[in-house]
Amino acid sequence: MLNVAMLPLGFQSSCAFKVLVPLSLCPGPVACACCVYCSPSAQSQSPRAATTGATMSKPLSDHDRKKQISVRGLAGVENISALKQDFNRHLHFTLVKDRNVATRRDYYFALAHTVREHLIGRWIRTQQHYYEKDPKRVYYISLEFYMGRTLQNTMVNLALENACDEAMYQLGLDMEELEDMEEDAGLGNGGLGRLAACFLDSMASLGLAGYGYGIRYEFGIFNQKIVDGWQVEEADDWLRYGNPWEKARPEYMRPVRFYGRTEHHSDGVKWVDTQVVLALPYDTPIPGYRNNVVNTMRLWSAKAPCDFNLKDFNVGGYIQAVLDRNLAENISRVLYPNDNFFEGKELRLKQEYFVVSATLQDIIRRFKVSKFGSREIARTDFSKLPDKVAIQLNDTHPAMAIPELMRVLVDEEKLDWDTAWDICVRTCAYTNHTVLPEALERWPVDLFAHLLPRHLEIVYEINRRHLEKVAARYPGDNERLGRMSLIEECGQKRINMAHLCIVGSHAVNGVARIHSDILKATVFKDFYEMEPHKFQNKTNGITPRRWLVMCNPGLAEVIAERIGEDFIRDLDQLQRLREFVNDEAFIRDVAKVKQENKLKFAVHLEEHYKVKINPNSMFDLQVKRIHEYKRQLLNCLHIITYYNRIKKEPNKQWTPRTVMIGGKAAPGYHTAKMIIRLITAIGEVVNNDPVVGDRLKVIFLENYRVTLAERVIPASDLSEQISTAGTEASGTGNMKFMLNGALTIGTMDGANVEMAEEAGDGNLFIFGMLVDDVEALDKKGPQWKVGWSGSGQKLQPVALNINRKSREWGSILLETNGDWPPSQISI
Repeated sequence: MLNVAMLPLGFQSSCAFKVLVPLSLCPGPVACACCVYCSPSAQSQSPRAATTGATMSKPLSDHDRKKQISVRGLAGVENISALKQDFNRHLHFTLVKDRNVATRRDYYFALAHTVREHLIGRWIRTQQHYYEKDPKRVYYISLEFYMGRTLQNTMVNLALENACDEAMYQLGLDMEELEDMEEDAGLGNGGLGRLAACFLDSMASLGLAGYGYGIRYEFGIFNQKIVDGWQVEEADDWLRYGNPWEKARPEYMRPVRFYGRTEHHSDGVKWVDTQVVLALPYDTPIPGYRNNVVNTMRLWSAKAPCDFNLKDFNVGGYIQAVLDRNLAENISRVLYPNDNFFEGKELRLKQEYFVVSATLQDIIRRFKVSKFGSREIARTDFSKLPDKVAIQLNDTHPAMAIPELMRVLVDEEKLDWDTAWDICVRTCAYTNHTVLPEALERWPVDLFAHLLPRHLEIVYEINRRHLEKVAARYPGDNERLGRMSLIEECGQKRINMAHLCIVGSHAVNGVARIHSDILKATVFKDFYEMEPHKFQNKTNGITPRRWLVMCNPGLAEVIAERIGEDFIRDLDQLQRLREFVNDEAFIRDVAKVKQENKLKFAVHLEEHYKVKINPNSMFDLQVKRIHEYKRQLLNCLHIITYYNRIKKEPNKQWTPRTVMIGGKAAPGYHTAKMIIRLITAIGEVVNNDPVVGDRLKVIFLENYRVTLAERVIPASDLSEQISTAGTEASGTGNMKFMLNGALTIGTMDGANVEMAEEAGDGNLFIFGMLVDDVEALDKKGPQWKVGWSGSGQKLQPVALNINRKSREWGSILLETNGDWPPSQISI
């Protein structure tokens, strides 16, 4: 008989066929007795009945009884009828509704619970497998996870999409309408958070023991409304209807301490008189692509340590007690918008330490225990920690993991400093996401001393030892000491968190080759010269499961018909499409899918934006955060130029173009908001000009987010990746557009460089200065000339038209561009 305990992850014995089948395909009980899970008697008898029958078998021990609680015997989807039954069961017994009172959202929740059921067995078994095999675990700590919607992604990864679609059709429900009921989990500002989400999908699909750790923000990235052409922010209360995908884990709640003071004793340092906030974890399953692996994203929510301060309550301090509770829970209340400009706020530093402290407690708890579900400490040799734990810091936001790990190892586990530091460095790795100096985190020492006094002492000690090494390596170079110090002494003392990450990690990576080169040549040049072995490149990527298979199933099907489905797990397989570049049938099929996507998005625009566009026009897209370095302003100048040309020669055969720009401006970023107003002002003029007609339309895509990206990217013809060379670390939108068949126009910046190398320069439209040219121009400074000359002559009518056509255009450009005298500047 097959030993069920030795079966591969996600498989069980199907005795009727004498083969191993995936858990999701197990036919359930069959008429044989070769497997305890399939035996009819085992399925029908209770443990008590089994031990008191005619055979008088030996009574089961408590351990043996618990072994009967197993996920291996759970049946998977057998047919459409089973899905419909599960759907009805959840509608009635989970949601307590029937068809007479159920809303569309109730139907969505019933479907979500039905799909979630097929995750649970795999989820538990995956964690059991990790405890049995004890692999090295990857802990990806990020303050942002821009997950988007979960339902469709889960159905795709579990191969349930077609079955669920048919089941809903038979029940008279529309799958797309149900999917639209799900709130976007907008726990990120953009690329950094979306990258984290893609990493989680990738680790699960590769079968890696990976965990995502972050904060369960009550309010995610704000919802954007355009009112009279201006951005207006609204709170994103994404949890108001509940979240069927998460599971609270109060048994793993952890205390997080703030404030207080330190006491130095002969046996070590104690951090006392602290204020405690509880971190309550919520787990979300992350399924791999059809491999029965389900990893975990654990997000922490801040809770007050007790409901009321009874003493305050008894003396009439009820209101203050409630206010103090709310203050503690503000830590996980809202996601900070990213404006690429660092501004120190106590709440933000609290958030960063909150997630780090709770996560490290969880990591060490898991490291110490020996088996699944056990709370007994079995491993105390921390020298093995780097062999079993890898902590990846997603930018500097989780940088506090370094001093916190040192505090735990030195103060709590009583390791000597040198041993603890070696463990810390070999455990942590750091990903840098920006080359903009103003975006790097620098926390005031005074704030640190007030909020985290023990950690400030640890940072000072790290810095002292670090500077001793620098001085020994470069004797007499005091300027280098100042540049490489963790503490910036100029003006208000600040802690440079990027420097802390570099010193406390064994690996530092940029997110595109050009970005990594810039880090080594300029931003972190001194550190690279001292420890070149630490620096490496890891170009960002995207998950093809969401950004091709899920959002563009038509194109995925066309590709699969030619080269099979291996590309879904290994995108390098797409190179096999080279043999079809001249295949007329393939080209025709790809073009047909693109046109269908454009027609579909045109309908969406008309329904949601009340704008009718020509679906046969070129869809010209620039969708990303609104920021000066991303150069939406340059796109505006091109739109006006194109508008002028059409007006000048209205009878010429122009290629119809629909320009769509989308993205959010950080609430405090005035210039970015002015750029949005310029875009909408241009649209008001262009879209209402009868001479132009449908040859040019300008649309601002309100509230751009993951779900909207999944709609518009498959429909795009042209992808605008036009940031100033040397400012965009990598970008991932460029990859999503190219994967969905859009042409790229852009600068040699970020991942564009590597994309051009892979696709060939002739397959991208590259323009503008290179990084070296930009740096040379920066050193030279602005060269203002009277009048228009050179390439600037082409923009002279643009500027004049701005003044003549709309005072608003001119005033917006004036505010956006600093001083803008259009008749004086040579561009």
